[in-house]
Amino acid sequence: MVVKLGTRVLVRKTGRPDMRRMASIVKEVASLRHAGYEVLVVSSGAIGAGMEALGMRTRPTKLPDLQMAAAVGQSRLMAKYDQLFEAERCRVGQVLLTRGDFDHKIRMVNARRTIDNLLRHSVIPIVNENDVVAYEEIQAVTTVGDNDLLSALVVKLIRADLLVMLSTVTGLVRSGKSGRSERVPYLESITPSTFKLVSGSAGTKLSTGGMRSKLRAARDAARSGAAVVIADGRKSGIIGRIMDGEDVGTFVLPSV
Repeated sequence: MVVKLGTRVLVRKTGRPDMRRMASIVKEVASLRHAGYEVLVVSSGAIGAGMEALGMRTRPTKLPDLQMAAAVGQSRLMAKYDQLFEAERCRVGQVLLTRGDFDHKIRMVNARRTIDNLLRHSVIPIVNENDVVAYEEIQAVTTVGDNDLLSALVVKLIRADLLVMLSTVTGLVRSGKSGRSERVPYLESITPSTFKLVSGSAGTKLSTGGMRSKLRAARDAARSGAAVVIADGRKSGIIGRIMDGEDVGTFVLPSV
């Protein structure tokens, strides 16, 4: 299974990593690993962590500044993961990818082989877009653009059975009969009408994703044969609740 962690799940408003929440999620992922599941984490947060270290209050718009924040933040983020997972008796390995890796047959095969070998040796891969390279190519098709899409590409790459996308939303919401918003608990498929339920644009000063991005990723992952759950990563024990079959988030059926 693939667990995708959004930026705002992992960091505070300042961009500083939220260690309490990270520790809680790491403990849940580690429990799955100890239970015999093959788990891979797709993590955002590198640019946000770099912003905090560099004293940036808002997300940079210039490419060199984004690259710099990613370069500074990536090592800080991985150091936190290594520390937290080690406390749970788990080993982690960093995997940096770009869209070009998925479009290039040899690089894609090498990425799959590396990830498969990490999983075979009970190492939890921590995947992130290689922002230092990808943002340099932001005008080209080789950039992934956000880690929602990256998670869907990884699902297809390793033929995962489940994608859990954790953000700061309870799932897809729609207007109910009373006019109040209500969570959509279940989607048999994601169609053009599904996107009409989403209002506004994506992202904040720390993140680039949004519900549209998540729905596109969920659609692609479902077409690869994986079930998908979009849920609130701030809720205590959310991964375990999903695995127990609780009605949390939005569940998307595999399309094949």
